[in-house]
Parts: sequence; C-alpha cells; structure tokens
Amino acid sequence: MANPFVHAELATTNVPKAKAFYGKLFSWKLKDVPMPAVGGVYAVIDVGDGTGGGMMKQMIPGAGSAWMPYVLVKDIDASTKKAKKLGAKICKDVTEVEGMGWLSIITDPTGAMLGLWEPSGE
Repeated sequence: MANPFVHAELATTNVPKAKAFYGKLFSWKLKDVPMPAVGGVYAVIDVGDGTGGGMMKQMIPGAGSAWMPYVLVKDIDASTKKAKKLGAKICKDVTEVEGMGWLSIITDPTGAMLGLWEPSGE
C-alpha cells in the first residue's frame, strides 16, 4: 500500500480519564512525553503489533474529544498542496514535529478530517 494509515491520535477533553479507559480496555502501554510547543504532555500509545498513536489535550476551544487518523506521505508539502487543489480545506498547514517529522491536517470536501504525516529521514 502506497499510503497506509500510520498513526491514530486522540484529542481529548480529559487525558487522565482517556488514558485510564484505553489502557485498561486494550492493555496499551502509555508513555508521557513533554510537548513544550503547546505547554503540555503527549501520551504515546504503544499497541504492540500494528499502528500506534497518541493522546493529548484537545486544543480546539469548545471541541469535544475525537480520534484522527494520519496517512503516510512521501512529500508533505506536495501532498498538502494537492489536497487543497482537489478541494480540501487546510486546517493546519505543514508543521514540523521536532526530531520526528512533519504533519498537516486537512478537511476533505465531505467534511472529514485527516492528518498527513511525513517522517523525518524518509
């Protein structure tokens, strides 16, 4: 598959409650990592085999908790521009995640949100 789903992220209104729930439900291993850019903590989800993810505090004022998948791309800039040309709204333009890669977040023409991810070094 050329562009697999590679990450699933939960933006939640209650990180401790979400961590307790999902940790017990699925026996996920959760590791907190400082996220200085937003003044918080990112809980990395280790699922063992398969696509992992993370949890963080919802940063959109008034928004509820929601999961968002990320799709692997080879060129984040080109993919983000192509999505816009095809009718997507760019919610978060290309942003570096220090030492890890780059992401962008789009809303497709039907209103569904999707993250694009280019890891560093690939």
